[in-house]
Amino acid sequence: MENEHPTDRAAGTGDESVGDRLRALRKARRLTLRTVAEAAAISEGYLSQIERGQANPSIATLQQVAAALGLKVADLFGDDFTSGPSVLRAEEAPRLALGVLGGRKFRLTPGPQHHLEVFLGEFDAHGSTGETLYSHGDSEEFLYVLEGTVSLQLGDRSFTLGAGDSIRYSSAVPHRLRETAAAAARVLWVISPPSY
Repeated sequence: MENEHPTDRAAGTGDESVGDRLRALRKARRLTLRTVAEAAAISEGYLSQIERGQANPSIATLQQVAAALGLKVADLFGDDFTSGPSVLRAEEAPRLALGVLGGRKFRLTPGPQHHLEVFLGEFDAHGSTGETLYSHGDSEEFLYVLEGTVSLQLGDRSFTLGAGDSIRYSSAVPHRLRETAAAAARVLWVISPPSY
């Protein structure tokens, strides 16, 4: 067993939250809340709540805000890359809302991602990534179902997947995922190169 202690890294730098990092990036660009909110098509009040850690934005909202700042979503989670081991403790995994219907997404890869991103998705009964299809970048996306049954809508096609099933597709194709068996489901996403 190794006695060496790899660097522990939370989301962002140190104990900095996504909201703290977002505020710092916005201020570094000398942009007002109003300017970024308008560019992201969200209210100024909602952006303020995100920055203060009082709102849990969806991935789609984070994409809009990051784009308004000229960034990718991954940039909101940290900027220091170390070539050595990097640990992300379970209790520190950044949690992202998945739509509004009983879904959570946890980023499992610590620090900024240069080659791949890994996410764990948890869905309550009938939970989903949202009502609308979304796309992000032009990456290869791999989905593995850990437990439960889900339906992946990929463009105009639909795939039902159960525990142990997997599928690979382009993240540029509009897609959405939903739980279909009226029970909890857990999935693993691997995306390369990072596109959030």
